[in-house]
Amino acid sequence: MSLNLMDPKLIGLAVVAILIIAVVALLYVRKRKHATANLRQKFGPEYDRAVLAHGSERKAEVKLTDREKRVEKLNIRDLDPAERERLSKQWESVQSRFVDSPKGAVTEADDLVTSVMKTRGYPVSDFDQRAADISVDHPRVVENYRSAHEIALRVGKDAATTEDLRTAMIHYRSLFEELVQVPLVVEKKEVA
Repeated sequence: MSLNLMDPKLIGLAVVAILIIAVVALLYVRKRKHATANLRQKFGPEYDRAVLAHGSERKAEVKLTDREKRVEKLNIRDLDPAERERLSKQWESVQSRFVDSPKGAVTEADDLVTSVMKTRGYPVSDFDQRAADISVDHPRVVENYRSAHEIALRVGKDAATTEDLRTAMIHYRSLFEELVQVPLVVEKKEVA
């Protein structure tokens, strides 16, 4: 039995196979574009930072997706009203000390933000991991957190200006406010 490459059945099968491969490839590309768009939207500037850090969109997307999976496994919880009240008062106290002791206030702000994160259930032993975890739920302020923490580290070396310290406090405040905010509850309405 010889194989006739001009056989209309073989040509038809080849065309169908090519069409199937093209459709699968198109669906794959669309799925990747959709996933990329979702990650870009969710992580904002953190997406671009991850691309720079990892050298490609593909590697960055894998890392960002891994972050999401890691944070899903954590037992992150909202603060109860009493905790929210206590921590907010602590923040006000830290802010009020800034005028007389900017360096001390920045150090306290760093400690307070870490304390809030710990209370909510974030692991806090490693700063880089903390920042990565925070980026999942608070991507718009994570870069502020990194910047504020870097300034706080410079406080110990006497390498931070008063303007740097003011910037750090503003950055810490943005994350603090997100961490202690009352969660938005979306009510589901029953359809009659």
